[in-house]
Amino acid sequence: MSLRRFLAGLATFAVAATVAVVAPATASAATCAAAYSATQVYTGGMTASYNSHNWQAKWWTQGETPSTGGSGVWADQGSCTGGSGGGGGGGTTCSYPDWVAGTNYSTGAIVRYPANGQYYQATHDNPGYDPTISTWYWSPYSCTGGGGGGGNTGFVVSEAQFNQMFPSRNSFYTYAGLTAAIAKFPGFATTGSDTVQKQEAAAFLANVSHETGGLVYITEIDKSGNYCDTSQSYGCPAGTYAYYGRGPLQLSWNFNYYAAGNYLGLNLLSNPYLVEQDASVAWQTGLWYWFTGTGNGGTTSHNAMVNGQGFGATIRAINGGLECNGNNTAEMQDRVNLYQQYASMLGVSPGGNLTC
Repeated sequence: MSLRRFLAGLATFAVAATVAVVAPATASAATCAAAYSATQVYTGGMTASYNSHNWQAKWWTQGETPSTGGSGVWADQGSCTGGSGGGGGGGTTCSYPDWVAGTNYSTGAIVRYPANGQYYQATHDNPGYDPTISTWYWSPYSCTGGGGGGGNTGFVVSEAQFNQMFPSRNSFYTYAGLTAAIAKFPGFATTGSDTVQKQEAAAFLANVSHETGGLVYITEIDKSGNYCDTSQSYGCPAGTYAYYGRGPLQLSWNFNYYAAGNYLGLNLLSNPYLVEQDASVAWQTGLWYWFTGTGNGGTTSHNAMVNGQGFGATIRAINGGLECNGNNTAEMQDRVNLYQQYASMLGVSPGGNLTC
């Protein structure tokens, strides 16, 4: 897919049942961890209890009930007693990546400040300013209901509209996976007026549709390309040919997997296959680029839509070198057509500056 040319760059623990050697036996199961909550965000290594068993998450997940099936994200740690032990109570903690100085953060990003353990949300784009000092750029964030997204509880695109937009989509690209990913980007389709919110959603989904043939392709068809930049100090631990395009915006190259993984709190550099195995992670990588990638446009796609620069600026941010300035106008027009179609479905005007 075209985007690959332009994207910028457990600990497991064993719960050992203690077998008594003196009668009467009092073999004790582990104490139950906090009860699983469907609204809680769990990252790799976090635990929860469900149906009197403790479970450990292997990677980021939200809304998938612990079991040995599904996506395989949960590992059964054995039976447990006491504690909360339940099957779905609400939590009051949240899990977002630690703030890292010098990392670019977009408006709406949520981080944990390691020094005090508190959470902060970016109120303006910034290059990694200290949340406890730069109050113009950050504000305290209260975790309620498990960090489900800071109020982004209703996506402006309904599931019925999503299905209408992508009638032939691969079943991998679930609506639930998309809304779970949006929880990590609370500024997405929630910034500005109702019209602006719907325009941003339509713009993102239009570009996604173009990149994946209507959400049909999870990975690039041709996986023989070498997308390993050996000049990077972290190399390509998953293998030289492991960094082909995946997901709704076809993430490729080792440096993109490294950067996206750092932002999302996932080790995508070592396990890029997670993007084609977990729908939420796939959607997260697309939103990561939407909020951070500028291509040759000088602004992110998110900022372009919420600041009135128009859909054309998102094309420039995603694939401007090949499709803008009179290059490959048919590809550019396909994106525009999709955007106009989706905006119409959502009942809003597409606005101006549609081309690049």
